[in-house]
Amino acid sequence: MARPWQAPRLLLTILVALVAVTYQGRRKTLMSIQEVSAVEEPVAGTLRYVIKEYNKQSEDKYSFRILRVLKILKKVTDHLEFHMNLEMQRTTCLRANDSNCDFQTGELYKQIQCLFVVVVDPWLEKYKIVNKNCSSV
Repeated sequence: MARPWQAPRLLLTILVALVAVTYQGRRKTLMSIQEVSAVEEPVAGTLRYVIKEYNKQSEDKYSFRILRVLKILKKVTDHLEFHMNLEMQRTTCLRANDSNCDFQTGELYKQIQCLFVVVVDPWLEKYKIVNKNCSSV
């Protein structure tokens, strides 16, 4: 025969287990971090997206282009994330023109270094910049 105090204890145990499972489900589980090349997909597509979005949101009259890729880390958790450290330089093209323009020289020369964190869904080709930090070099 069951004792009267066992039922509340069983209910409390079930409640604690449910809370623990729910909490674990919300936490990001880090699966891997690795440095990747700028030429492999989906990195190349992500770089194109980043520069397009940067130029679209920039208040500069001229567009910027990637001068050098310093480092790209691929972080896999419950989603795919790229941490991109880039050097970019102002070009001779206006922002509306995204052709492959020469870099500015002289008094219009401007070089910046940016760290972008981009969440990527490579199968749907969806990108979202979740963090951007740029400074003059």
